[in-house]
Amino acid sequence: MADEALPPTDQADPNAPQFAPQAVYLKDVSFEAPIGPRIAPNSANPTINLNLNTSVSDIGGDMKEVVLTVRVEAKSADKTVWLVELQQAGAFGIRNVPADDMQRLLGIFCPNYLLPYAREVISDLLTKGGFPPFLLPPVNFEGLFQQAAARAQQQGQPQSPAASVN
Repeated sequence: MADEALPPTDQADPNAPQFAPQAVYLKDVSFEAPIGPRIAPNSANPTINLNLNTSVSDIGGDMKEVVLTVRVEAKSADKTVWLVELQQAGAFGIRNVPADDMQRLLGIFCPNYLLPYAREVISDLLTKGGFPPFLLPPVNFEGLFQQAAARAQQQGQPQSPAASVN
């Protein structure tokens, strides 16, 4: 399977770096609207809390799974109006990529690749729940990656491709 995951190349160098997205899929999703779309007419706009996290796992051969976990909650007067939690995942074939580049590929490029899919799912769920669509804002995964690397370095841990933001 690993040999089939990446397309054959006509390059003279069989050791050239290769990257190929194989699948994008919704791994887990949850939508809650405890009071339905009923919000008091004179209440202020809800407060939106957004949490993002990425994780990477090896799924065999040259394949890696990257999971972008998104949690978005709207609260009004300390009551949850709606809550969406999802895990948007992707399988990526990666071969002959140096370790430093691999970390950046998995921690920056792959989550950027998955974000539009997560954005669509969240917007669609909220619309189907009777709410106006919510569009996830752009996310600077490079900045988050650098922050996570700096934290790991301060704590004396090896750098991980996973990052999170609250």
